Amino acid sequence: MVQPLTSPSKYWRAAGERQESVNDLFDRAAVHYDRACRLMSFGTGQSYRREALQRAGLKAGMRVLDIGTGTGLLAREAAALVGAQGLVIGIDPSFGMLLAGRNSFAGTTVRGLGERLPFTTGQFDFLTMGYALRHVCDLDQAFAEYARVLKPGGQVLLLEITVPSSRITRALLRAYLGGVVPLLTRWSTRSRDAGSLMHFYWDTIVRCVPAEVVLASLRRSGFTAERLVMNAIFSEYRGVLR
Repeated sequence: MVQPLTSPSKYWRAAGERQESVNDLFDRAAVHYDRACRLMSFGTGQSYRREALQRAGLKAGMRVLDIGTGTGLLAREAAALVGAQGLVIGIDPSFGMLLAGRNSFAGTTVRGLGERLPFTTGQFDFLTMGYALRHVCDLDQAFAEYARVLKPGGQVLLLEITVPSSRITRALLRAYLGGVVPLLTRWSTRSRDAGSLMHFYWDTIVRCVPAEVVLASLRRSGFTAERLVMNAIFSEYRGVLR
């Protein structure tokens, strides 16, 4: 099942150029990404990521694969929780993002796509993804790969920002993420590319598929599936491989 995302006319000319265009957006703004995330979350992003991992049951000693790891914001928290006896590997298609995170995440990183994972079957206990679900082209293909690399009983945690049902809350979120954050990011970083990436951030959030589509795809791929909503906009999709 291929999920529709941002209109190609705005960011790429044809569907086949999508991944290259997205990689280029992230590559050009990678050095500013962590600062943009801190601005956007008022500095609370890392504590939320850590708490979400704890709520989902991540424990010491687990082997973790972080999909769409970027600069390693979620992977850093996972590494702290699994400790020295555990393992965290991050994978991302943007070389610039992986390079930008090399000094803050000491774990192994691999350049690649979640839809075609370069790992053997049944290798991980836990799989995570932080705010990259909206970039997945084919949910069924991606989730089938997640199921393949997890051990039986393995767990998945997908974090995403979702558009709230309340019209007022939706309007406020649009004004903040679609207007204030890109402007603040560009001003604070002096980078047009960083501001453009934050515009793209909102454009993909508003066009992400509905929660019920995500949950149905997880179940088709062999997972139990549930969604926990925090503060009206943060979705934590959790599942266990049956």
